[in-house]
Amino acid sequence: MTESSEWLIYRGAGEPHDGMSRLPPPPPWRDFSARGAETVQEPDGDGSRDRRLGAHRHLAELHRPGAEELEMINAALYLRRPLLVTGSPGAGKSTLAHSVAYELGLGEVLRWSIVSRSALQDGLYHYDAIARLQDVQIAAQGGYGSAAGSPGSVEAIGGYIRLGPLGTALLPSDTPRVLLIDELDKSDIDLPNDLLNVLEEGEFEIPELRRLADRLPDGEAEVLTADGTKVRVRDGRVRCTSFPFVVLTSNGERDFPAPLMRRCIHLELGRPDHNRLATFVRAHLGDEAARAGDDLIARFLERSHSELLATDQLLNALYLTDAAAPPSRERLADLLIQRLDRPR
Repeated sequence: MTESSEWLIYRGAGEPHDGMSRLPPPPPWRDFSARGAETVQEPDGDGSRDRRLGAHRHLAELHRPGAEELEMINAALYLRRPLLVTGSPGAGKSTLAHSVAYELGLGEVLRWSIVSRSALQDGLYHYDAIARLQDVQIAAQGGYGSAAGSPGSVEAIGGYIRLGPLGTALLPSDTPRVLLIDELDKSDIDLPNDLLNVLEEGEFEIPELRRLADRLPDGEAEVLTADGTKVRVRDGRVRCTSFPFVVLTSNGERDFPAPLMRRCIHLELGRPDHNRLATFVRAHLGDEAARAGDDLIARFLERSHSELLATDQLLNALYLTDAAAPPSRERLADLLIQRLDRPR
């Protein structure tokens, strides 16, 4: 193997080898090993906070958000209004929600990632009617019928309901939860309007429970949350007591209806400067990586004036050129940092 190919793990030689033993640890933002830990988990037990804020975030303590950014975040906190954050990919829109939750001690961020098929119901709750029907049939065949508390019975209906991220965020609590509704501009045309009433009133109904409230003990049913915990819902209605800190993100690919804009505090994140990019790198890769990669940071910043780039691409390039140390550092970096708006 030549010197120029020593960093390669997969060689395309068609012969098995032990190359995986040379694979370095994953980048901090792609490290999912915490999910397999069997010890008692902290609120960020799945490692999502470290992946978002950076494993070396203590090295970036000197960085502070800009004045306008701070003002809009605090306006949303004071007014109990959703914060609509727009900006280019990798500008730090999603990270903002994790940063607020971390600094204010508001627990794990609830995340609802929007796709073209997302509907309001997905964010509120899911009722598994098929599973309940199957349990009723199994109970009938076993001679249990619809005895109180048996699978499929009225009293057990809560076991077939799981709250979504938005539904969980609206549960009563002493302090607000942080909810990230990510990439709202990818939704269909109806979702922004469908969100209006829930975000305005801070409550919603679960009809499946509402209809049976008078047949449930004290009108309550125990349901599962998006966190995986169980809570009791009374009279089929979920009502927040502390309005959650809701962050809606958008890449600016579409306009939103005026009624939604009226209910939100709007923050637009501009293109990061050299200092902010360096801080971003230090938070994820450490101070040494930021110093060693200063030339790539400068090149990235220069290209970003005329090309659509994402800071994730910069992190990938800096990590790989450091961990693998390929001889053609600049060429590999250019391959990883390709413009996102190039013609297809």
